[in-house]
Amino acid sequence: MTKVFIDGKSGTTGLRIYERLGKRSDIEIITLPEEKRHDSACRRDAIFAADAAFLCLPDDAARESAALAEGSGTVILDTSTAHRTSPGWCYGFPELSEERALALKTAKRIAVPGCHASGFIALVAPLVAAGVIRKDITLSAFSLTGYSGGGKKMIAQYESDGRDALLSYPRQYGLSQTHKHLPEMKAVCGLDKPPVFLPVVGDFYSGMEVSVPLPADEIEGGLDAVREVYRSLYRGPVVTFRESADEEGFLSAGKLAGTDAMEITAYGNGERAVLTARYDNLGKGASGAAIQCMNMALGFDPAEGLEL
Repeated sequence: MTKVFIDGKSGTTGLRIYERLGKRSDIEIITLPEEKRHDSACRRDAIFAADAAFLCLPDDAARESAALAEGSGTVILDTSTAHRTSPGWCYGFPELSEERALALKTAKRIAVPGCHASGFIALVAPLVAAGVIRKDITLSAFSLTGYSGGGKKMIAQYESDGRDALLSYPRQYGLSQTHKHLPEMKAVCGLDKPPVFLPVVGDFYSGMEVSVPLPADEIEGGLDAVREVYRSLYRGPVVTFRESADEEGFLSAGKLAGTDAMEITAYGNGERAVLTARYDNLGKGASGAAIQCMNMALGFDPAEGLEL
């Protein structure tokens, strides 16, 4: 029986991982009494007793838990921002290349990708690697997400009876261009500089859609070259290239809500292109990605327990 500990299982991501792993007969979840949840010695013992431990915590607390794990053989999966660009940590997006997938299978320290970053990286990283776009390019990205991505506080705001009327409208944020996902977006894609990033939260629980617009003269080989890179790389079962995925000219951010899948598409003409990634911010953007990474690191089928 594989033993798993979730440090921070009361948060949105931790609770979702807990609920999903609780349905599996091959997993035993190590739990601490309520009064011991913040006890460092108890947390350390739980981490050492586990085959895998998820850190579903704020950044500083995740760094503390990672330090507690030193000396253990436990696979540590950090869902926070703390280690996504740290040396010695494997970035958990196996679909990007065979090398990344192989590294994940032997990794002991895994950084689970950020929700917005997952879509951007899926679209941009393989194009930079293939030389279809330059690494010194100035990109922009637009991301539409459900409010569950903001955690318990934002969920409570959106679901309260006397909520602010402005919450009924899409709201842009990250206006200072210092969003916490920018460092991993730049580093994992191999870009010289981060993109101009425009995240928007909408009045729906979950679902996500990331778009990267490109002028044709910035694409080596044109739209056909983009599609060929995606076609050869994203063949499922989790991330899949679609020649066309819109609904009669519209692209809904909620199409894959409740699943762990991601759809990659590329639209446009001879002058302009729009690259799109559609998925669930709580699925491939969070808990689904974390479980997929755990599966691979522990030798399970990568799709075990995923909703595809």
